[in-house]
Amino acid sequence: MKYYLIVGEASGDLHASHLMSELKKQDPSAEFRFFGGDLMKAVGGNLVRHYKDLAFMGFIPVLLNLRTIFANMRFCKEDVVSWNPDVLILVDYPGFNLNIAKYIKKNTSIPIYYYISPKIWAWKEYRIKNIRRDIDEMFSILPFEVDFYKKHNYPIHYVGNPTVDEIVAFKSSYKETIGEFTSRTNLGTKPIIALLAGSRKQEIKDNLPMMIESASAYKDYQLVLAGAPGVDKSYYDEFIKGTNVQLIFGETYPLLSHSHTALVTSGTATLETALFKVPQVVCYYTPVGKIIAFLRKKVLKVKYISLVNLIVNRLIIQELVADTMTKKHLDKELNKLISDDKYRKTMLDNYKEMQVILGEEGAPTHAASKMIDLLKNN
Repeated sequence: MKYYLIVGEASGDLHASHLMSELKKQDPSAEFRFFGGDLMKAVGGNLVRHYKDLAFMGFIPVLLNLRTIFANMRFCKEDVVSWNPDVLILVDYPGFNLNIAKYIKKNTSIPIYYYISPKIWAWKEYRIKNIRRDIDEMFSILPFEVDFYKKHNYPIHYVGNPTVDEIVAFKSSYKETIGEFTSRTNLGTKPIIALLAGSRKQEIKDNLPMMIESASAYKDYQLVLAGAPGVDKSYYDEFIKGTNVQLIFGETYPLLSHSHTALVTSGTATLETALFKVPQVVCYYTPVGKIIAFLRKKVLKVKYISLVNLIVNRLIIQELVADTMTKKHLDKELNKLISDDKYRKTMLDNYKEMQVILGEEGAPTHAASKMIDLLKNN
């Protein structure tokens, strides 16, 4: 069968590449054409556009690149229709993908599947109308999404979470001791406080300085910053110059394997940190925090911002967000993470509950199997 996939960022490239590998394994005649990245290209098929040519984040960059964005949308629609795949598989990236889905649904009979739901449960819940109209099948990687969509009378398939697969695969092959890791990466011998300050420059600018200031009080620990793939070392230099922070790139999983504690911005990193069993605090400072906190209550439809808390539906890791992300609050939480053994144990026990809810590895396998079965039967 012919599969057309659309991805708009690095995480989508990763998850889609694993899905493609499974589709290829279960359907040896599989042909792929896609908007994606290098990982998808390595699996095989025709890379039509790289996601780096699509990714414009923030109001101003989007405004300045509207002509390019619309041109990519127009080309994508034409290319899907021209290739006429057996299925169109959309991966997250809702601003672009839902627009494509609307056009394809209206103008063709190509079935449209969505792998990794847009986060409409957090905001923009009105998009459920578009999903019900244009998406034939939804494949979810977060268990709480099942009840959300059920509330809207839209059945979905929970296939497991691919981050579980990625970490299980990493752990099965990673054998370095902490001594070997610190020696290879030129780190010291002290216990590690990991700093995961986000993947976007604005997040790093807003959060990293306070993270460093708070964690620097612990002289018996070394501070190790995980560099984001799309951010140059030079950008970090202005924040870590004159500090004892050590910056490493491409080592997030090894770093978490050997960390004592972590300060993490929101996103998949909170889930990864929990699956590596590292006690953590969520740090998400924003300018004009009180205004943002007010808007958050009015706009967001969920109580938490971290996936860890959302999955178990209660607060098991502390979230310091907007007006609560202060030096005083961070100092207090970090002290508990460092020195309160009972607090750490409770968090680690709660991680086990989260992992049970997520389920075992096999998300790409389950998704591919279900997709092929649906396509054959329909």
